[in-house]
Amino acid sequence: MFMIFSKKIRFTVGFVTLLLFGFASSHLSAQSQDKQIASAHQTTQNIVTQPEKPLTLSSFLLPLIKSAQILAASGQNFATNQQIIAGELSETDNNKLVQNVASASKKYNVIDEFKKFKFSVNNSQVFSAGKLPATKISFNQKDLLTVLTNTRKYYQDHANADPDVLRTGLLGTQGITIDDVLKTLDFMVAVLQEDIANNRTTRLQNANFINSNFKVIKWTPYNPKQTNQQKLRITKYAVFNHPGSHKKTATYNIPIYSLKDNLAADKFYTRYTKQDVLSGIYEPGGKEYGKVEPIAYLTRQGLEEALMEGTILIKFTDGTEEYFNVDRSNEMPYIRGLKATAQKRYWYFRKVNAIKGYGYKIDAKISIKPGVTFAGDVLNIGLGKIIVLEHTISGRKQLQMGVIADTGGAFLPNLHQLDFLAGIFNNHQEFGQRIAQMPDYANAYILVKK
Repeated sequence: MFMIFSKKIRFTVGFVTLLLFGFASSHLSAQSQDKQIASAHQTTQNIVTQPEKPLTLSSFLLPLIKSAQILAASGQNFATNQQIIAGELSETDNNKLVQNVASASKKYNVIDEFKKFKFSVNNSQVFSAGKLPATKISFNQKDLLTVLTNTRKYYQDHANADPDVLRTGLLGTQGITIDDVLKTLDFMVAVLQEDIANNRTTRLQNANFINSNFKVIKWTPYNPKQTNQQKLRITKYAVFNHPGSHKKTATYNIPIYSLKDNLAADKFYTRYTKQDVLSGIYEPGGKEYGKVEPIAYLTRQGLEEALMEGTILIKFTDGTEEYFNVDRSNEMPYIRGLKATAQKRYWYFRKVNAIKGYGYKIDAKISIKPGVTFAGDVLNIGLGKIIVLEHTISGRKQLQMGVIADTGGAFLPNLHQLDFLAGIFNNHQEFGQRIAQMPDYANAYILVKK
């Protein structure tokens, strides 16, 4: 029966088979981390080679049949299994099959914070080769060094306990590995340390140095709800000084709570919405009284801002001040577009010694600095990615560098936006004046050491 194949079709079948095997092998490792997503990936798990068995028609063509099934599921089917088996595809159909299998090999399944599949995207829709314009890159050298070093240390100390940071994400479809991320961080730390020690402007601010030593990957936003978005949306967040009290008063009457480690194991707190908490379930007479500890008191507006900001600096009525950071949430999703007071998500806080970014638990969170930190999608884009923004002010190009070292509910998933840590402010008026000078949208690039 093999004789019915023309040489051209045998060549095409073999080529497509090789493509499909490459596709399967590149995705099987990711399946072990994300078992619950991508039914198409589950299909490819059945594609295995068995060299000890004689080659038969069905085993030889099984990859093609599986490929056709995958393509059919995405609305790209153009041939039946019988046509493939019988070798009845035209040259046009064979070429189309090759192209579609090659395209499918670069598909990525985007997941949300619960590791559930949300949508698929082709890497070419998001990432492409880029080059920075010959403009000085702006950032504070010592602050960037601090965040780079702390992010690298997070990988070193906590990657085994936090496998989320070992996901290659969408960049994995471009062949970018976690080892590439670590080499990038290590190189940048070494360059900054050397340049700072020699009291000179760092080479990392030189766009030519960056273009020569890094792969510059242009990030085109992918927004399923706004398909015409051409530039990355750049929102801004801040740490605010909040007035507060160590004790409940008429003005400061809304507590922020800290979970007691010895009582939190059964995750009782995931049963209650923010509205439940505000109704007094943890207060004397409440059904969960004694399970959490009030650590400060704010106004209602102060609470909503604290929940949104993640880190706050409370200036107490007795003249002291302390940082507090979100610790664990009730695991209820943040709903985009819903006003803050109606959100069911609630966060429990801990006292910390600095502004904190990403971390799988409060004691592991990365200490971050304003001006060089972005919050982003750490599951699909990745922790520790070096970002350069390009925008124009008064006709002149501006470049700004920072690190994805934070995240938030609005970024899981999110392939079209970053949140820039703008600074520490006394009030929203100060914050508004600062961010008015910053772009709302910008071209974005990711740097990876060559």
